Amino acid sequence: MSLPLFALAALAEIAGCFAFWHVVRAGGNPLWLAPGILSLVAFAALLTQVEADAAGRAFAAYGGIYILASLGWMWAAEGVRPDRFDALGAAICLGGACVILFAPRG
Repeated sequence: MSLPLFALAALAEIAGCFAFWHVVRAGGNPLWLAPGILSLVAFAALLTQVEADAAGRAFAAYGGIYILASLGWMWAAEGVRPDRFDALGAAICLGGACVILFAPRG
């Protein structure tokens, strides 16, 4: 159940941050900030729904998903195709997220 929540949280966080980026860095209309704020609130709410015994562990595991989603956003929304180093870095981070999520704990 964690993976869909992580994916939705990543989409919400990236969309919210992109709205701020668009206003501050690209000179976009400040009205972009309203949906950006709502998206960041949705991100926080979604991340609280992840099954984990500690918030920090959920946040750490989410980091790998966020990195992969960010590269997907870069490609889909910004038209910049990830290169092999982006892919390698994302794979390493996802591996770390899997260790955090699926490690046997006693």
